[in-house]
Amino acid sequence: MITKEKVLEALSYVDDPDLKKDLVTLGMIQDVAIDGKSVSFTVVLTTPACPLKAEIERACRNAIIHYVDKDADIQIKMDAKVTQAKNRSDTVSGIKNIIAISSGKGGVGKSTLAANLAIALAQTGAKVGLLDADIFGPSIPIMFGLENNKLFVEEKEGKSFMVPAEQYQVKLLSIGFLIEDHQAVVWRGPMASKALKQMFEETVWGELDYLLVDLPPGTSDIHLTLASAFPLNGAVVVSTPQKVALADARKGINMFTSESIKIPVLGIIENMSYFTPDELPDKKYYLFGRDGARDLAQEKNIPFLGEIPIVQQIREGGDYGRPAILNSELPVMDAFKTVANNLAQQIAIKNATFNKDLKSVVE
Repeated sequence: MITKEKVLEALSYVDDPDLKKDLVTLGMIQDVAIDGKSVSFTVVLTTPACPLKAEIERACRNAIIHYVDKDADIQIKMDAKVTQAKNRSDTVSGIKNIIAISSGKGGVGKSTLAANLAIALAQTGAKVGLLDADIFGPSIPIMFGLENNKLFVEEKEGKSFMVPAEQYQVKLLSIGFLIEDHQAVVWRGPMASKALKQMFEETVWGELDYLLVDLPPGTSDIHLTLASAFPLNGAVVVSTPQKVALADARKGINMFTSESIKIPVLGIIENMSYFTPDELPDKKYYLFGRDGARDLAQEKNIPFLGEIPIVQQIREGGDYGRPAILNSELPVMDAFKTVANNLAQQIAIKNATFNKDLKSVVE
């Protein structure tokens, strides 16, 4: 006879590949139901972007067949609940995870990657926001086709709060929504830092699984303000493969991991990795060098989240306000999805590491 106890015992042999503990101990098995030979249960993953979803489902099915009944009729529902670092009293209300998207230098495609990653995460079912923290050179309004958008204001308890714009399932906020598109922002560092704080604290973000923060290039007051004033889960560094870009990326990594800041680096992304002509789909031309960011990740012992090739449609998508991830006919869409899934995976691992007992990670 199949029993709930036998099912749970069998599933206790299935480990989460990232968290290195079994699904039952982690509280990821829910709603177990038995009806004769029929067995149904839900696996609650730590992110809807989990790249190992199929592997985990297959392992659960094999465990029931091997340890319980080879003739069982197994129905598995794969669900997800994005985790957060539970014991952090400084978590911003309603926002589970805050991730800085940074680069050591300008021109490496950081904002383009931030836009496409935000949409890729939203496409998995996660609730996503994108904050354009590049106060002096905001680009998110253009990339999302919202150059002429003006923010609404909501009154709460006698105080005014900004309401983010929303496009492609992503909540958006940028200083570009508050100024004319031709207007230059001529502020000293403290004024820019104050503006960043206001965009965090005086905005009706609602419930978010991920808030990506598109930082200005380099290391500046904005980076220090973000690191000191808000509970970052970690930072992502974007670089191109050539030596001059990697030198600045290395400085960015060193800044985040310094004793005074201590922000985990969730990984590095290599943009403009190679070029493949349409007429030679099997050929890759490494215009800026090969494996530079991958080698830096190995040197710094941080994850390599993936590589994005040079594709004309990526640039066009940013210019025309419709990021390339939205074009299902482009092969590069899979590259963005892979990077987004790897990022979500690293966030879940860091959260589980922070929650040291690793019990019931999906609560």
